[in-house]
Amino acid sequence: MCLGIPGQVIEMVEGYGGQLALVDVAGAARKINIGMLELAEQNLVPGDWVLIHMGFAVERVDAAGAEQAMQGLELMGRGRDVDD
Repeated sequence: MCLGIPGQVIEMVEGYGGQLALVDVAGAARKINIGMLELAEQNLVPGDWVLIHMGFAVERVDAAGAEQAMQGLELMGRGRDVDD
């Protein structure tokens, strides 16, 4: 698994060679390029989850994988406890 932000597909964007999807990323809609996914993974439908890095979907995941990625990001964002 790579470092990526999880996002949930809202819809595919018309045009652009079928390589753009509108994805919900923490409540914000973003256009994401799906061209780096394997051809079989590019058949995304609303509700599918992807991991995003630098505006590109780099991996298709399930809801549990998306939650695990978000927990990892949240863990990295925490400051060090004073007692450590």
